[in-house]
Amino acid sequence: MFLELIATFVAGIAGAGIMMLLNRITGNRLPRWLVPVAAGAAMLTMTISSEYAWYGRTTQNMPDRLEVIETVESRAAYRPWTYVVPYTNRFIALDRAGVQANAEQPQMRLADLLFYGRWKPTKAVQIMVDCDRNARADPGESGLETQKLRWREVGADDPFVASICKEG
Repeated sequence: MFLELIATFVAGIAGAGIMMLLNRITGNRLPRWLVPVAAGAAMLTMTISSEYAWYGRTTQNMPDRLEVIETVESRAAYRPWTYVVPYTNRFIALDRAGVQANAEQPQMRLADLLFYGRWKPTKAVQIMVDCDRNARADPGESGLETQKLRWREVGADDPFVASICKEG
């Protein structure tokens, strides 16, 4: 976050510098108010670019064993451009290598999900899935204790069940 703040300030200085150079080349014919406008536009462009690039940068740097199974796009009134092109600010990844099947009940799977969020620390959560029933037991306050599991029938098209239960 701190490095993005520094990059935004550098973009503002560069935008102002370019406008000052253009003003000098044109013989000081441009209005003086263009310098702060150029700085602000450069800073805004840098911030928007960074927001839209976050998801791609993050998924590119993930290990191959992680598979993105759900994304959350963001729209906000104070960012009107997101109504035209929303950006991804959160996603959930499955640790494919960590999926464990129960030896006695092979339809039961235990998997690690990683919750990524912009400006938030990554959170790891375990989830249990019953592939035959198309049900999942989401973790509660105390984790996945078998006596306290609350199963939800979610269907085969649920992204968690579909990803965890697929072979390979």
